[in-house]
Amino acid sequence: MKKTIEEHAARFSDAAADYDESQDSEAYRACANLVIDHAEPTDEDVVLDLGTGTGAIALALAPTAKRVVGRDVSEGMLERAREKAEREGIDDVEFGEGRFRDPNYDGEVDTGSSQTPRADAHGARVDVVVSNFAMHHLSDEEKREAISVVADLDPRRFVLGDLMFFGEPDPEEPFYSPDVDDPATVGTLADALTDEGFVLTAVERVHDQVGVLVAERFGDVVERSSTAHQMKSGDASDRLPVDE
Repeated sequence: MKKTIEEHAARFSDAAADYDESQDSEAYRACANLVIDHAEPTDEDVVLDLGTGTGAIALALAPTAKRVVGRDVSEGMLERAREKAEREGIDDVEFGEGRFRDPNYDGEVDTGSSQTPRADAHGARVDVVVSNFAMHHLSDEEKREAISVVADLDPRRFVLGDLMFFGEPDPEEPFYSPDVDDPATVGTLADALTDEGFVLTAVERVHDQVGVLVAERFGDVVERSSTAHQMKSGDASDRLPVDE
């Protein structure tokens, strides 16, 4: 990470008031829309939005989900998200401090969900995890740690929209800020996801440096845990290769 968490939090809190209006690029809007489209929560699903910012993704998913939990490091951004939720009359969302590697989520475990069986569940779990334009602040190793934390929550789907390299980035036209951002290659992210037992079911290229990855796990809790163990131990032979 090129900046500390505290530095990132302060930077985004300072920008919170005008943040929504500033995110007007075609690639950003396309990426956000794809994350929303691929999340597809049902009315039985709990959704966790990591790096929720001002809550754009969380609030868009709330009407079709059972509950949405938004986490961010910036209190300024979270305040804006809460204001928007109150203004729009959305009460099945909850915004609070949390980080990729420590989501600060220990809440609702829906043992009745037909989508994610939880009879033997331990700890907090969610059905769908989403994140948009946030994970690129982490180093590649930190991204791996974050994806491992997401996997431990045992979602059936993880939708990641972010800065990511589909090829060699043009140094003359960076879509990102090299002094604060640290995007990974698509291959690096794909490897981290499959190592945790996810299967990539969609790769959306929005821009040479922006994309959306849809990673899913199949079966019940025991089956998904077994698959993840096989992936980590190198026993699985069905990884989906993705070129860097």
